[in-house]
Amino acid sequence: MKEYEVIWEIFNKCPRNQMRDVFVEEVELADPEAYVKAKFQGKEVTYEKTVLTDGTIIFDIQTSGIKQRCSFTEI
Repeated sequence: MKEYEVIWEIFNKCPRNQMRDVFVEEVELADPEAYVKAKFQGKEVTYEKTVLTDGTIIFDIQTSGIKQRCSFTEI
């Protein structure tokens, strides 16, 4: 298991509002992708996974017409 800082962003759909909801937590995980699947279980969801050169894992998620992002940075 590895310890990650997880940043979950929910992007606002309103065209004039650039603010977004941001949640931060520290979690111990074996598989960040399994965490994302469990978080959105039971919902129709698509996502793209990107691994940055510094090891940060980013999931760009689309569910219920809302764009979201989960970023996992190892602590």
